[in-house]
Amino acid sequence: MFLPSSALGTLGARHRRASLSAGFGLGSAIPWRRRADQYSIGLFVPMSGVAGIWGPSAIACATLAAEEINRAGGLYGRELHLKCFNASDEVDDLTETTREVIDAGGIEAIVGMHTSSVRRAVIAGCEGRVPYVYTALHEGGERSPGVFALGETPERQLRPAIEILVREWSARRWMFIGNDYEWPWISHRLSRGYVGGAGGDVLEEHYVALGSGEFDDVLQRVADLKPDAVLLSLVGQDAIDFNRAFGEAGLGPRVLRLSCAIEENILLAIGASNTENLFVSSGYFGALSDDGNMSFKERYHQRFGPRAPTLNSLGQSTYEGIRFAAALVRRALEARSPCPLDFDGVRGITWTDNAHVGYPVHLARADGHAFQVVKSL
Repeated sequence: MFLPSSALGTLGARHRRASLSAGFGLGSAIPWRRRADQYSIGLFVPMSGVAGIWGPSAIACATLAAEEINRAGGLYGRELHLKCFNASDEVDDLTETTREVIDAGGIEAIVGMHTSSVRRAVIAGCEGRVPYVYTALHEGGERSPGVFALGETPERQLRPAIEILVREWSARRWMFIGNDYEWPWISHRLSRGYVGGAGGDVLEEHYVALGSGEFDDVLQRVADLKPDAVLLSLVGQDAIDFNRAFGEAGLGPRVLRLSCAIEENILLAIGASNTENLFVSSGYFGALSDDGNMSFKERYHQRFGPRAPTLNSLGQSTYEGIRFAAALVRRALEARSPCPLDFDGVRGITWTDNAHVGYPVHLARADGHAFQVVKSL
């Protein structure tokens, strides 16, 4: 697995900038052994395949966090160094790669933003030997030793959004459509209860393989059943392909869509003509105008310029993941209890344990190529 040099763009190391390298196999020229003057974090993000659209912004946001930490003196004098690994679902040796690089002393922590299927593979290779900060939204219930899950869960992200759409948009008849792995399965099982509790009904559930791009049959069922709303738990390119086809089929004016994993990059790729009645529930949107986000956006665009990857929830999460990993190190070296743990993120998250993470959640509605936040949940 490696990060192509073309993907690095302006992320190369310069004076007072984060040291960043690609994750290669042990036989390469990159030294894996630990350096006393560096603290190396493995950054596991998708750089290819169905979720590859998330990679550039995730790398950029993590790089910004590392650079800011290093400008402030690093981690007790040690430079924070990022080593990037392709954590796409299509990569089949993640468990062994994770095990090898930890065995060789190449990384001292992991920050991962990827699917839950990939998380299982990384956990199997990590085996609790280094801290593993998982930043993406997820299905909840993560209790593996050494895993710190920061992302949104269905209870905070889906329950209030579904209740609002049922109550305020009369969305009582639902269909669930997702990729065929644990995040959609568990999220949909929980969401059946949310819809029922709000006074609605779930008509059908459909699951498609990651990267299949085959939605004709599912779209026909939407047209036949005429639900009020569709809960979409599709990833990356699958979300793009489905929503394009949804709009082109003329379903946008008649059926609401709710997603947790559509962010600004995917919205741009879907196309403004295909986003009517598309809602997203998320802990972060680039459009948020609070002081913390405005400052973050200014620093981000100053660093990466006008062609910077579009800011979004999944990319921003790696900024918080790097900050959280640094806070863990400081707490450990200062021999203080890690709970609750406050850290310098964008949103003011407080982590007590994986079931108690304090963060805001917002419901936004697509307006062409942009999100308009309509309510805080």
